[in-house]
Amino acid sequence: MKKMRSNIRSLYAGTARWRFACTVGMLLFMAIPGRAQVFRAGASVVDVSPKLGQGIVGNFIVPPATHIHDPLSARSLVLDDGETKLVFVVVDNVGVDQPVFDEAGKMIRQETGINPAQVLMSATHTHSGVSASGDGERFRKDRKGILLDDYQKFLARRIADGVRIAVNNLEPARIGWGSGSVPQHVFNRRWKLKNEVRNPFGQMDAAMFNPGVNNANKTEPAGTTDPEVAFLSVQSVNGRPIGLLANYSLHYVGGVPTGHVSADYFALFAGKLARHLGQQQQFPPFVGFLTNGTSGDVNNIDFSKQGKAYGPYEKMNIVAEDVAREVLRVYQNIEYRPHVKLRSVRSEIPIKVRKPSRELYERSKSVRDSPSDKKFEHSLERVFADRAIHIYEDWPAEIAVPLQVFKIGEWGVRAVPFEVFTETGLDLKKTSPFKNSFTISLANGCYGYLAPPAQHRLGGYETWLTVTKVEETASEKIVAELTKLSDSLR
Repeated sequence: MKKMRSNIRSLYAGTARWRFACTVGMLLFMAIPGRAQVFRAGASVVDVSPKLGQGIVGNFIVPPATHIHDPLSARSLVLDDGETKLVFVVVDNVGVDQPVFDEAGKMIRQETGINPAQVLMSATHTHSGVSASGDGERFRKDRKGILLDDYQKFLARRIADGVRIAVNNLEPARIGWGSGSVPQHVFNRRWKLKNEVRNPFGQMDAAMFNPGVNNANKTEPAGTTDPEVAFLSVQSVNGRPIGLLANYSLHYVGGVPTGHVSADYFALFAGKLARHLGQQQQFPPFVGFLTNGTSGDVNNIDFSKQGKAYGPYEKMNIVAEDVAREVLRVYQNIEYRPHVKLRSVRSEIPIKVRKPSRELYERSKSVRDSPSDKKFEHSLERVFADRAIHIYEDWPAEIAVPLQVFKIGEWGVRAVPFEVFTETGLDLKKTSPFKNSFTISLANGCYGYLAPPAQHRLGGYETWLTVTKVEETASEKIVAELTKLSDSLR
């Protein structure tokens, strides 16, 4: 037995030394002038779960967190073509404010040397996490800049740690990509109405979100859906999975008990990938990612017919399994490249903020200051009165919106800091110069919904003041700028 253990240790040590020697040898060989450069990849996942007791955001009621069902994570993927590094960070949160990502970017530059312009950070949009938007005083500053609360500081630190770990895990790799379709879980949640209904600001809407199955006033969906699930896959040169980053245009699933913290179907997808690929105990770990596509007006409920009732976490497991299986179906036939060129470009464009009129501002103050037991015609009037006052008093007249495009071989990835409607996502695909492309929403910041002009004319929750915080033509300006940025990477 002792001899067997000794032989195993010798074999393991020999294998480790051999792998190390091969890696070093390859790097030295490729460093010779005139030789091709090595493509490398590294991934990591770090825990960003909050303390219990903090408020869970994502709905109009904010209950305290009483239980962590599954951890919230920040997942990082670093790609390196020998000249340029590109970084993806995907955080389990409903939306992360730009100052948090900016702070993480500063730390990443200091600790890894990677330019923040080459780092794409985004939120998954789970509705079962705590706020990364501070206490609502987003534009209140001290002399040193925007104030971050304790969780925001913790999150920025952990994001930077995760990227640093992924850089440590860089190894020679190959890359491939694919695309499938999962149409059975995406439904446009905005429906046109026969008769207009009143909104919290006293205005009339011709569309409603989540109208219910038995609502006789609804007529047809007000928009479209995008069933594509697109993904990038990286493996070591000997075929060991390193990471897989996917994009699917489904808002979130939910079905979480009150008080539970959960990363929703995004994390379940990642876990199912690891299990199906047999990579659950790998070190460095295989890391699966599911980014939020253009799903601002899409959820997983079909309001055209009566559906099944699901228990807690049941529906999100079904969705995650179906998306994972479709990705794995396509994954079997991926053609991997030993090297691709990486490029990135980023810009900021000025977008006007939708401020309440003076009349609406005064009306909102009247609602806010009314007796606590006063009943209003719309149940959310008091909630949106507070929000309108905050926008009017604390937000600037204009914001600088960060936009970003990555080129990874033949693929293009766009980043937008809004909850983007599917219509806009499809427009971006049509105008894209890349062979394949997708858009990551809630990336590099979180500025609310991005409703197209035609949807503004219909009204409905996603277009309400303080929900879509920017001018009604913002989506058109953003599409134009992203198209220009993409064209610059041809």
